[in-house]
Amino acid sequence: MNTPDPATARPELPDRLSIDPKSPHYLAAVFEHDIGIRFNDKDRSDVSEYCISEGWVKVPAGKAVDRRGHPLLIKLKGRVEAFYR
Repeated sequence: MNTPDPATARPELPDRLSIDPKSPHYLAAVFEHDIGIRFNDKDRSDVSEYCISEGWVKVPAGKAVDRRGHPLLIKLKGRVEAFYR
């Protein structure tokens, strides 16, 4: 019987996830593994936040930043898939 090693077990990917540690949708355990986001059948590496059930991702809007130096984000709607690489 093969049981997965608890040290290498991956947590289930949430419906909504953010890379910002100050966000309530940030989960540190998920970021210990390499995550991929597929948006409208194309892999994206610039996603800052996603929601699978609502069908959107937030990505940086060019080089624009807010007054705290964080990139300004735009919301794109479409089909979102999250997966471990």
